[in-house]
Amino acid sequence: MADTLALFTSVGLSEQKAKETLKNEALSSALKDAIAQAQRVHGASGVDKAMGTLLYSMASRLRDTKRLVFLSDHIAQRKICTELQLAAALDYLKSHPEDPINQKEFEDACGVGVIITPEQIEDAVESVIKKHKEPLLKERYRFNMGLLMGEARTALKWADGKIVKNEVDMQVLHLLGPKTEADLEKKPKPQKAKAPENEVKVNKEEVAGNGVVQPEGRSLMEQLRGEALKFHKPGENYTTEGYVVTPNTMNLLKQHLEITGGQIRTRFPPEPNGILHIGHAKAINFNFGYAKANNGICFLRYDDTNPEKEEEKYFTAIREMVEWLGYKPYAVTHASDNFQKLYDLAVDLIRRGHAYVCHQKGEELKGHNAPPSPWRDRPIEESLVLFERMKKGLFAEGEATLRMKMVMEDGKMDPVAYRIKYTPHHRTGDEWCIYPTYDYTHCLCDSIENITHSLCTKEFQARRSSYFWLCNALDVYCPVQWEYGRLNLTYTVVSKRKIIKLVETGVVRDWDDPRLFTLTALRRRGFPSEAINNFCARVGVTVAQVTMEPHLLEACVRDVLNDTAPRVMAVLDPLKVSITNLPENSKSEVQVPDFPANEARGSHVVPFGRTVFIEQSDFREVMEKGYKRLTPEQPVGLRHAGYVISVQKVIKDPQGKVVELEVSCSSATETKDKPKAFIHWVSQPLVCEVRLYERLFLHKNPEDPSEVPGGFLSDINPNSLQVINSAFVDRSVKEAKAFDKFQFERVGYFSMDPDSTADKLIFNRTVTLKEDPGKI
Repeated sequence: MADTLALFTSVGLSEQKAKETLKNEALSSALKDAIAQAQRVHGASGVDKAMGTLLYSMASRLRDTKRLVFLSDHIAQRKICTELQLAAALDYLKSHPEDPINQKEFEDACGVGVIITPEQIEDAVESVIKKHKEPLLKERYRFNMGLLMGEARTALKWADGKIVKNEVDMQVLHLLGPKTEADLEKKPKPQKAKAPENEVKVNKEEVAGNGVVQPEGRSLMEQLRGEALKFHKPGENYTTEGYVVTPNTMNLLKQHLEITGGQIRTRFPPEPNGILHIGHAKAINFNFGYAKANNGICFLRYDDTNPEKEEEKYFTAIREMVEWLGYKPYAVTHASDNFQKLYDLAVDLIRRGHAYVCHQKGEELKGHNAPPSPWRDRPIEESLVLFERMKKGLFAEGEATLRMKMVMEDGKMDPVAYRIKYTPHHRTGDEWCIYPTYDYTHCLCDSIENITHSLCTKEFQARRSSYFWLCNALDVYCPVQWEYGRLNLTYTVVSKRKIIKLVETGVVRDWDDPRLFTLTALRRRGFPSEAINNFCARVGVTVAQVTMEPHLLEACVRDVLNDTAPRVMAVLDPLKVSITNLPENSKSEVQVPDFPANEARGSHVVPFGRTVFIEQSDFREVMEKGYKRLTPEQPVGLRHAGYVISVQKVIKDPQGKVVELEVSCSSATETKDKPKAFIHWVSQPLVCEVRLYERLFLHKNPEDPSEVPGGFLSDINPNSLQVINSAFVDRSVKEAKAFDKFQFERVGYFSMDPDSTADKLIFNRTVTLKEDPGKI
């Protein structure tokens, strides 16, 4: 250890850096080999600090260790002398994993032998400054000098950056002269334009983990198309950081390309043991969207490897939600389609010495510090016999498992590949009593389907190395796993277990209760699929986990419904109004535009008679300052009718509650003073039930013990649902179907609930209208 420490410090590493390096066994071994190779060229004392720094950088960044001697030689021979050249060398080797290396092509790519003269640097900088001379003279030292550096470096790729910077500084000084007091003053920050009200705003609190939110206006397709995500091209899996290249990799990739024709293939692989939620909407958009944006295909694959929790209703609902969001799977597949093939591969894994049958109990395997298995080194033939016995049902549940000989990135050792479950499978019945785990199944199904990009949420990053390991251990095509950040919302829970608890305790009716954030619940509440997709686009394709406020999703909903939901009139808390100067049998019709801002989009007819109904809140018996609606002293207009009504008499019940108004009406065109407000109304209406929804939980994070010590069930909002049994709505909605959406003028956006019948219409409030703080 002391000798190695002395070796590392002898080539320029600080003692602290050398000690840190020794803690990393792989890096320490690679650096020792690199120094030894350089010393063969220069002798024990010939490796100076500059060379040592490059050797350390190379050892810490090189993934394909078989290239270590090759690169060390180029550094030792001073063919690669800068970090820039080293970066180019590493990029070249990553994209050319096959032997032999084309020496000339490699050296051209790394700038070997290229000499940049001071005259060339001077000329290049002079050319760049000449190009930007006008803004330079105008802005002086406030000009972005990085722009000059960037363009000069582009023109002289292999030039020493420090020399280029010195030349830029010198020529700028020559042009502008020394800095003045005005140059030293801070540049004023430009005033930010105020964001429109309907724009989704995102602040630090709303984006957890420094998640990046994509710029407003970029569609999801724009974010996912082409080079936008820096993903590998089909067949170039080996260019990805951490991808393991085996002697057979290039042959397998060639076969893969012959099958796919170079087409991008993704998959959305939900477990059919629950309903999809808002977080899955991002996954659906990412997987299906990435394929669609790049002319590829996406599979809907059910990960049906746990028969105890899977139900047919979940299979149906998952596909419905994928298609509701606007995506059509290229094919619908199941992990169970491959049960026989997965079993055969498991037998092969045992034969190759990479798996064994173990008898440790489930409790012993929990956590990250499980004791090593005493059966890890049992003979291959013995494991093959025992695995066959597992398949034939000769062990009890929990008595035996098949485990893989590997250590996962999170330190968990030998994950389980197969376990025994005596539960009939919904598709295969009693054919199998052993079922593969996620860790075993996922990558192999990806391989079988020739997936190019296996897109997973960030928590699966710890399984990336095991994903590569298993494919390579079986010598099958290995796709690339890419991770992205989960999408979470505040004021809700999405865990299947917790939603089941909410259903069982009667807090919500089912998975599609509109207070939940499952996709079926959001659809039932009236959220358009387009709005959910727009929300996912606004959140963006983030690597960090993102936690958003529900009002940001609601803003996207309003944007869509404002353009698509026809306007109708409804009164939730009716007050009878009798128009005394109209005849008893007076009947007329009023033409109401579906979209008042664009009447060309159509209209509907509503009756108008002697009796109409208005909202209780649109009348006050006592005038208050700033109140603009109906009072005994103040008339009000009726929307679309062309009438102004004035109170003649207030009728109350024995308890003093106002139950009817007698009014007179006059034409709005003949009224001398224009009324201060126009209110909505209904006449000869339909009676309907209206359900008003608020947040289900009182706190932002109902699962956080520090915020809700009593647990999420103690945080239920008692006012999350208000049912109005006798609201009135105009007759134009009589033929509406389930999920049809409307704007109830001045009230909010509403959607017809599937519980509706011909005799009883039911509407769910989707979202309120935007609040107008000036409206009283």
